Amino acid sequence: MKLSKSIILPFLDWVDYRLPVFSYARHNLIDYPTPKNLNYWWNFGSLAGIVLMIMIITGFFLAINYTPHTDYAFSSVEHLMRDVNYGWLLRFMHANGGSMFFILVYIHMFRGLYFGSFKAPRELLWIIGVVIYLAMMGTAFMGYVLPWGQMSYWGATVITSLFSAVPLIGDTIVTWLWGGFVIDNNTLTRFFVGHYLMPMVIFMLVIVHMWALHQHKSNNPLGVDMRTPADSIPFHPYYTIKDMVGMGVFFIVYFGFVFFAPDFFGEPDNYIEANPLVTPPHIVPEWYFLPFYAILRSIDNKLIGVIAMFAGVCILFALPWMDRCRVRSAKFRPIYRQFFWLFFADCILLGYIGAQTAVEPFVTIGRIATAYYFAHFLIICPLICKFERPLVPPESISAGVLKAQKGAE
Repeated sequence: MKLSKSIILPFLDWVDYRLPVFSYARHNLIDYPTPKNLNYWWNFGSLAGIVLMIMIITGFFLAINYTPHTDYAFSSVEHLMRDVNYGWLLRFMHANGGSMFFILVYIHMFRGLYFGSFKAPRELLWIIGVVIYLAMMGTAFMGYVLPWGQMSYWGATVITSLFSAVPLIGDTIVTWLWGGFVIDNNTLTRFFVGHYLMPMVIFMLVIVHMWALHQHKSNNPLGVDMRTPADSIPFHPYYTIKDMVGMGVFFIVYFGFVFFAPDFFGEPDNYIEANPLVTPPHIVPEWYFLPFYAILRSIDNKLIGVIAMFAGVCILFALPWMDRCRVRSAKFRPIYRQFFWLFFADCILLGYIGAQTAVEPFVTIGRIATAYYFAHFLIICPLICKFERPLVPPESISAGVLKAQKGAE
C-alpha cells in the first residue's frame, strides 16, 4: 500500500501540475462552497446530468445496431429487440430515459421559477438552460422518427410541414428538412445524424451551464446570497450524499418503467411499420411536446399558430426582465406563489388538451389555457412585481436556518 501511494501520488501531482484536472475537480466537486440550506428540489439538475450520460451511452450501442434506411429501419429496431443480447434493455432504457430526462428538466425549471433562480445575477444561467431545453426538444423529435413506425412517420410529416407556413421560404425549409419532396431515405438519414450529434451539443451546453452556475453559486430556497463562510458548506460530502439518496429513489422509478411498463410513454401505433398511404386516426406527438401542440391547435391561422407555439418556449428567454421583483423566492411572495401554482396547473391542462381530439369542449378550453399561459408572462408577472408587497427575507442564509430550527423546536 505504501509503495503504491509513493508511486501514484507523485504521478498525480506531476499530471496536475501540467494539466490541473485533479485540482479543478477538487475545487468544483469537493470544496465547492454551496448554500447550507439546499433541499431535495436541488437534486434534479444533477439527476438530469446522470440521465444525459445514460442516454449518450445507450444511444451509442443502439446506433451501431440501427440501419437508417426506410426499408430496414423498422426491421433493424425489431432485430435489436429480439436478437441482440440485451438489446431490449438498451432500447427501453433509452426510450424511457428520454421521458425521464424531460420529467427531471421540467421539475428543475419549475423549481427555478418558484425560487427565482432566473433573477439577477443568474439571467445568463437561465438563458443557457432554455437553450438546452430547445436542444433537447429538437433531439427528441429527431429520435422519435427513427423507429419508423406509423406515429414516427406521421408525426414527422405533421411537424415538419408546419414550417411551410413561413412566408416566402417556408416550402424551401421543408424541402431542406426532408432532403427532397417527400419524407424518405434522405429525411431518415438527416434525422439519424442529427439525433446522434445533438447530445454532444447538449453536453457542451451543460458544461457552459455549470460554468455559469459556479460563477455566482447556486440559488437557495430563501433566495438570499451567501455573504459569509457560515452560509455555505462544502459540496462533498454533504450534497454528494444527498444526491446519492435522490439517485437511489430515481433509479427505482426509472427501472420500474423500464422493466414493468416500458411502453407507458409510447404509442401503440408506433409498433406498426410506417405506411405513407394509411393515416393514423389520431396523430399526437410525445407527451413532453403536448402543451405546445395544444397552443398550436388553439389558433385557427396556421402561421400564427406556429409563431405562438415557438413563442411559448422562447418567451422564457425574456422572463428575467418580466419578473423584476427584488425578492427571489416565492416563500416571501404570497401573491406570486398563488399565481405560480395556477400557471403550473395551466401547463398540466395544456398537456391534457394536447392529447385530446380537436373537438369541443377541448378546443375552447385549449384557447383559454393558451391565453392564460401568455398572460402569465406578459401581464401577471409584471403586475405582481408592481403591486405585491413581499415579506422581508432573512438577512443571511444562516439567520434563516436558525430561525427555521427555532420554529421547529
